Amino acid sequence: MEAHLQKFLHQFQHLKIPLEEIKSATDNFNDEKNCIGVGGFGKVYKGEVSHSKGRNMAAIKRLNQKFGQGLPEFLKEITMLSRYRHENLVSLLGFCHEGDEMILVYEYASRGSLDRHLNSPHLTWTQRLKICLDVAKGLSYLHDPRETHQRLIHCDIKSANILLDDQWNAKLSDFGLSKMGPANEQESVIITCASGTPGYCDLEYAMTSTLTKESDVYSLGVVLFEVLCGTLCCTYENGRVPRILVPVWVENYKQNKLNDIIFKHPTIQPLDQRSLETFSGIAYRCLKESREDRPKIAEIVTELETALRSQELSEWNMFSYYEEMTKTAEPPLKYSNKDELLKLLSKGVRLNGGKTVIICYIINETDLAC
Repeated sequence: MEAHLQKFLHQFQHLKIPLEEIKSATDNFNDEKNCIGVGGFGKVYKGEVSHSKGRNMAAIKRLNQKFGQGLPEFLKEITMLSRYRHENLVSLLGFCHEGDEMILVYEYASRGSLDRHLNSPHLTWTQRLKICLDVAKGLSYLHDPRETHQRLIHCDIKSANILLDDQWNAKLSDFGLSKMGPANEQESVIITCASGTPGYCDLEYAMTSTLTKESDVYSLGVVLFEVLCGTLCCTYENGRVPRILVPVWVENYKQNKLNDIIFKHPTIQPLDQRSLETFSGIAYRCLKESREDRPKIAEIVTELETALRSQELSEWNMFSYYEEMTKTAEPPLKYSNKDELLKLLSKGVRLNGGKTVIICYIINETDLAC
């Protein structure tokens, strides 16, 4: 077994990073100083390491076999991320397998995972839509390989597995549960023990153990609604899942009550109505019970691009309106982008030579309350 393992890992020789290098980078896995995350796999640390492409800050995932993450998941992650490379997939910088240690080293995503930012007042709708589009593009690369490689079904699409860099670019991560299918077949059906995360898992997959790329589409739909509503799809208590919100979201969509669940914050310009209709429409179709009724990933990408363009146009029009309104500000306003202008308006500005004090709150894409 050991000889076979070493022979397998030899093909990835260029990715090996010595354990001593990793210990040095993490201050011997110092939880207080270097731990940046904990999951079902174990812990993730940050640290600066040398690897085949240079030296830089990295995310170092130390697999813990007590949590069910063993050699198969470790080897699969190395294999998948060595074979599948895309700007919206996290990059594998290296690995370490010495003694009982199984460690994976990834590019560092400075803003962490999407689940931490769902209710953030600092994340605009344009940024939220761009993140969703990035995820869809990464999934499209996995699902529609165009004969370049075998189709890959991720099996665990969720906001915790979507990482964000300092520019809010999104990258899919965690391929330990992924399944490979033929590259040249329109449909891939894989019979396997159902796996994934409660709330995100395709119900048909969970009940029948038949896995298709539409299973990932369902999970993506859940993530889209999480972004729309600014909250996780499940409420957790003591490690259990007492309530899954997906049925509530679907029902609100059907009854045209999205305004009851959509994320709102006074410092964020609301989602443009056309963008909302396009975005929520494709998210709802992803959650269809029948796989045949769910959209293809290429269509999802197109619809998200349309929603993003609508929102960008809306925000640009609003920015122009604000600029015109504040030309008489006293003293003159100093700002470099629309977000800085919004902050100034929310604090209050003097117009008409200082005679009028005005504080503005955004109501919708065309109106202000002042």
